Amino acid sequence: MNIPSIGLGTFRLQGQTVIDAVATGLELGYRHIDTAQIYANESEIGGAIAASAVPRDELFVTTKIWTEHLAGAKLIPSLKDSLHKLRMERLDLALIHWPSPGDAVPVAESLQALREAQRQGLTRLIGVSNFTIRHMEEAIAAVGADAIATNQVEIHPYLPNRAVADFAQRHGIHLTAYMPLAYGKVMTDPVIGAIAARHGATPAQVALAWSLRQGFAVIPSSTRRANLESNLRAASIALSDADMAAIGALAQGPAARIANPDGLAPRWD
Repeated sequence: MNIPSIGLGTFRLQGQTVIDAVATGLELGYRHIDTAQIYANESEIGGAIAASAVPRDELFVTTKIWTEHLAGAKLIPSLKDSLHKLRMERLDLALIHWPSPGDAVPVAESLQALREAQRQGLTRLIGVSNFTIRHMEEAIAAVGADAIATNQVEIHPYLPNRAVADFAQRHGIHLTAYMPLAYGKVMTDPVIGAIAARHGATPAQVALAWSLRQGFAVIPSSTRRANLESNLRAASIALSDADMAAIGALAQGPAARIANPDGLAPRWD
């Protein structure tokens, strides 16, 4: 199974909220669920999946290794803990969530440990998240580009992340776009709104379709059933070249970046 193009993001969703979101998503047809150790919701997601009628082999579940667990001796035990919380024997995708702050743990050490976890059958695929071009170069040197299933990065119409996207494309590395709706900013954009009106779609669907047409997977987050259902239909929207160009012109550069935590974010490209 490849990475499904539309997934359900669970950042900042906890407790009954994430249980309900995942349960509703699975009912509506989502088969790609994205979480992370730092989200503190793996147990709830595991419970929601276990309570659903969806067979495990139809699901694609991703978690991300937190920075405290990137050292070679810590990574696999932390991944086993995630599997226990998720009530699973194997993940579909395990990612390095952020490069080690200050490069305290070399990329090669973390990627080689993740590769070993893959060999042990703890995860089907491995990859990275929030990796810059330099970090991707180090990851490629460590395990080869073919081993890196995706780089999950912030991408939306205001932050197309073109340098990273171009580098990844040249090396055959897939991209997953997180925050693809720019935390709701696309909903009130007049350019996106006009395109949506022409297609009989919502602005959210248009923003997602923009990423999908570029070959990215998207993992929007929502707790509302109507939005969850609507987001799934983004794959059916065929944007024209003119639409793509108009949305591409909305790029605002580094100031549009949403996920940029002090002490954690690398030096972006």
